[in-house]
Amino acid sequence: MDNNGVLVVTGGSRGIGAATARMAAARGYKVVVNYANNVDAAQQVVAAIHAAGGEAIAVRGDVGQPDDVEHIFAAADRLGTLSGLVNNAGLADPAQRLDEMSLDRLSRTFAANITGSFLCAAAAVRRMASRHGGKGGGIVNVTSAAARIGGANMYVDYAAAKGAIDTFTVGLALEVAGDGIRVNAVRPGVIDTDFHSKSGDPERAQRMSAVVPLARPGTSEEVANGIIWLLSDDASYVTGTILDITGGRGVFG
Repeated sequence: MDNNGVLVVTGGSRGIGAATARMAAARGYKVVVNYANNVDAAQQVVAAIHAAGGEAIAVRGDVGQPDDVEHIFAAADRLGTLSGLVNNAGLADPAQRLDEMSLDRLSRTFAANITGSFLCAAAAVRRMASRHGGKGGGIVNVTSAAARIGGANMYVDYAAAKGAIDTFTVGLALEVAGDGIRVNAVRPGVIDTDFHSKSGDPERAQRMSAVVPLARPGTSEEVANGIIWLLSDDASYVTGTILDITGGRGVFG
């Protein structure tokens, strides 16, 4: 198995993060599977990677907390040289209108979806940038088609947070291109994961199929394929790009 260095996958215990961690390990990355609370799910991902001959560890940490972020990346340092980061951790609360949202909800949403991505990217840049003695690498942010559609009557806070990540992707890509780091993003649409049940609407993925041009929800593996490609040498001339993986939703209307 090839050695592609160490990859940190935040929110790696379920859904898109878990699929990415498994796929990355199969491509020769040593994977740090970050999780916030569900240790059993994270350990299941690690066990599956080990069973397939890969290398991975599970590391608990809240990406919105600087000390936790340093703990995550210190664990990555013990595995070897960091070569990539997938900023996947995030959350969306149950559907509400803006005029019903509390400050606590807004703070929680922005910490998980914006601050966490900034803190993790900063930790990765300090390790991968040539100006810090690093060998370069790749960052892939996981944003959302909600950033383009707006999330009205559901989660405009989450949509706005992902809009911030769209902008962050472009800005950071320009900032660190000279340091040998490529920064891109995937923008998933309706994906069949437990994200919907955790945000209070478990049937949403199937219900939304009616407005998806390809007439079905996507899978975590389909998003993971895009992430792994953006990290790979096959995408060596790609940076500052946001790859829509939406079945056409939000792209064609």
